[in-house]
Amino acid sequence: MPEFPPIPDQLELLRRGLHDELPVGGLEDKLRTSVREGRPLRVKLGVDPTASRVHLGWAVVLRKLRQFQECGHTAVLILGTFTAQVGDPSGKSQTRKRLTSAQVEEYAEQCIGVLEQILLPERLEIHPNHEWLAPMDMAEVLELTTHTTVAQMLERDDFAKRFAAHKPISLIEFLYPLLQARDSVAVDADVELGGTDQTFNNLMGRHLQQALGRDPQAVCTVPLLVGTDGTEKMSQSLGNGIFIDDPPAEMFGRLMSIPDSLIVDYARLAAWWPTDTVEALSAGLRDGTEHPNEAKRRMACDVVDLYHGAGAGAGAEGAFDRQFRERRVPEDVPDFEIPARLPGGEMPGGEVGLVELVSAAFGVSKGEARRLLDQGGIRLDGDRVPAGDAHYGAVSLDGRVLQAGKRRFVRIRAVL
Repeated sequence: MPEFPPIPDQLELLRRGLHDELPVGGLEDKLRTSVREGRPLRVKLGVDPTASRVHLGWAVVLRKLRQFQECGHTAVLILGTFTAQVGDPSGKSQTRKRLTSAQVEEYAEQCIGVLEQILLPERLEIHPNHEWLAPMDMAEVLELTTHTTVAQMLERDDFAKRFAAHKPISLIEFLYPLLQARDSVAVDADVELGGTDQTFNNLMGRHLQQALGRDPQAVCTVPLLVGTDGTEKMSQSLGNGIFIDDPPAEMFGRLMSIPDSLIVDYARLAAWWPTDTVEALSAGLRDGTEHPNEAKRRMACDVVDLYHGAGAGAGAEGAFDRQFRERRVPEDVPDFEIPARLPGGEMPGGEVGLVELVSAAFGVSKGEARRLLDQGGIRLDGDRVPAGDAHYGAVSLDGRVLQAGKRRFVRIRAVL
């Protein structure tokens, strides 16, 4: 019989950071069943590979799945290789643009290694859901639709709002929750995890299991992490993300840029501090005994350590201080060799156009390079570069540090 931590200890960890537990007390019931039957719970998390990188917002629910592994349970990770082509309507005010199978496959390949980095290799199953969804014939699809009604679908908040506003709702969007529910049946899930935007989909899985005579899963949801802009949920497309494969110094710097109002949420959902520690932090920030900057630093160090190893946070903090407090260039500035011909322009007389240089050095478009220059966001050896498309002699740039914004640096090397 497997050995599990005492149920109170499991609940302390597994309820940390939860937003909802449905039904109330359902998680504890599942844990007691696990002990009674001597088997680990099968804890499902479905992720649609719709982006190339994994940010801290996405990592919230992945970390929760890992906590179940740490308690001795089995993580069942569903890669939505089929559902990603359908498009999750959660939180959307209009029908999503559908992805091709090639796009989904590319995204899955790009992020699978990062997902496996967060989760433990033991007690881990990974299943692409096209394995059971793609072979379904029309009769099976029609049978699936008999287990819900249009009225039930319109109970969903985002569907209800669109219906009331006379905005179109595609029938394929009605199918998405049923397909995700079919995943729960396919893997015999005991518990399903998701963000708060997935509550309807997760409960549909519970409903379908029950309709098919299965033991219905418990549903545990976690809050959505707000991005660095302080308003929208973290998203790669919105440019407000902090990615777990960011270099330590960059991750630390972006964590320090969040509004003070988000410190408690990041301590709870990104650093995963214990509940009593988070409550003490919240109280200290309210009564002034906790300084926001110092709290943010401790949180940022712990997040960096979580993804880059013990001590990485302290090193990133030192780099941050050298750059911003002491106004010094970071120690590990990468070299950028000026190519013989920059994209979009010649180099007559060994001269380099600054727009082309910025574009090539930082991997941005020429339009973005001009915008950075016009807004005073480009520095050369710490001095702000005036707006305009200036030209420099390539030899005169050799060894100088080009800076874009607050955190991007390259040391120019002229190869003539």
